This record gives sequence, C-alpha cells and structure tokens, in this order.
Amino acid sequence: MKIIFIVPPQVQLLDITGPAHIFYEAKVLRAEIELCFASIDDSAEIESAAGLFLSKLTPFKSFSLSKEDYIFIPGIDSSLFSNAVFLESSQDFFQWLRVQFAAGANICSVCTGAFLLAEAGLLNNKSCTTHWNYFSRFATKFPEAELKRNRLFVEDRGVFTSAGVSSGIDLSLFILERLYGQRFAFEIARITVVYLRRGSDDPQLSVFLQYKNHLEDRIYTAQQYIFEHASEKLPVETIAAHVHMSPRNLTRLFKKTTGVTIGAYLEKIRIEKAEHLLSAGHKLGYVSAQCGFSSESQLRKSLKSPRPI
Repeated sequence: MKIIFIVPPQVQLLDITGPAHIFYEAKVLRAEIELCFASIDDSAEIESAAGLFLSKLTPFKSFSLSKEDYIFIPGIDSSLFSNAVFLESSQDFFQWLRVQFAAGANICSVCTGAFLLAEAGLLNNKSCTTHWNYFSRFATKFPEAELKRNRLFVEDRGVFTSAGVSSGIDLSLFILERLYGQRFAFEIARITVVYLRRGSDDPQLSVFLQYKNHLEDRIYTAQQYIFEHASEKLPVETIAAHVHMSPRNLTRLFKKTTGVTIGAYLEKIRIEKAEHLLSAGHKLGYVSAQCGFSSESQLRKSLKSPRPI
C-alpha cells in the first residue's frame, strides 16, 4: 500500500509531518506501507509556508495508484486559493488526481487541502469539511460541495477531508483502525502520545474531548459505544458487557479515568448531539428521539439545566 503525500508550494508543515509520522510508526510496527513524497509539479524542492525547504521530491506524474493506495493533500497558504497563476499551473495535477480517484485511490485532504480537492472537482455533491476559519470562503467558492461544519473529518465515497493540523492525525489513526483494527491504531496513538483519539462525527470544538484525554483502551471503547448508542436506553450492564467488564468495575474505572460518571457522560453526549441537530434546523420531536430523550419537554429541560458533572 502506497501513501503519497503531495507537497504543494507554501505547504503547512504539520499537515504533512503529523500524518506522515503516524504512518511511519505504523511501518515500524510492520504495517505494509510505503511512504512517498511528491511535488505538485516537476519541482524536486518546495518551500513551505514556514520557510523550511522540502527536497528530493518525486513528480506526481511518476505514480499510478490503485484502490489500496492513499493520497494526502495538505493545507497551503491562503494566498494561493485565488492565485490564478498557481491554479492554472496545477491543472495537470488536478487531472492526474481525477485519474487516480477513478482508478480507486483514496483521496485525503488536511485543513485547506480541501480547496485543492474542490478545484479538481472531487468534492462536487460530496460531504466534506475544512478548517473552521475558511468555512464561508469555501462555501462561497464551491457551492457544489456539501460542507459539514464543526466536523473533525468526513468520509464520502473514497474522499476524506479533515479540519486541520491535529485532525489530520485523527484521520490517519482512523484509516489505520480501518485497515489494521482498533487495537493497532490505539497502540500507534499510545506510541505518539496522542491522547485525544476522535472519530469522524466528533465536532471540531467539542467540550467532550477532555473526557478522552487518557490511554485506557476499555474506557475509550465504552465511550465510543455510548456515543454510537446514545439514542437508546443504555443501562450500565449493556455497556459493561460490550467491553467485557462487570458493571461495578466499569463504573469505578470510568469515573477514575474520565473524572465523570457514566450517567453524566451519557447526558453530556445527548445534549451535545441535540444542540448540533437543533442548530442544523431539525424539529424538537425528531431531535429528542434521535438523542435518547423520552419527550420534547425532557429535552427542553435538559437544555436549560446546568450541565451534569
């Protein structure tokens, strides 16, 4: 499996080095990954936005990819978004990108790299995201794309877009988890001291990230299960069975690890989901059902009440 990191001019360094290091550590643990770094043109050397030069790059045209491969496109300096000379000089790259996608390659962007995917036409009628600071600019320039606000990363039919910098790391862990399993991805997170492992549905600015600031695998699994089943009746016994623990031990370890009780965490998840759905224009009845509230009145009461601790 090849992972090609495209290096455009004025690239944002962390958008490349963060994901690249995650996949490097996966290689150390014997994942069959080949890391490649390609220029967006024929240049062998590119100056980053920070002034650091990246050299010995391979021209993008040298690669012909398949469905097992991934292309990562990092963010660039915003001055290039509307630079006619840059965009015109990148037309061959955009065509190559479309060809690779048609051949089955997975296309990923970090931060404002989504602008380059959109220029190539790969986000038309697809859900996507980018850095929150560029939402308005992106939505105005690319109305055909279905911009998802306040999302860390979004996957839609082989195209992955992430919000920026650290979310590129989250996306890389997500891909590793899909390829090699949750425990493998968790081990990479542990090695790289990435405490905040987040999923594709987690908001960019979520208050709940603090409760994932740990490396306890069983509690992380329990938190994911709670998030995915928040609309259901969720007794502690059900969660405990999912993580192969007794209800008593899970209750104790959950509070010790996160600082909150299971009930308080579930309530917080439900309230956050409800606020997100309401902000998207959904009606109270729909939101209360989707978020596990017994009635609209219970939802209203929960939204007005102080947050549980």
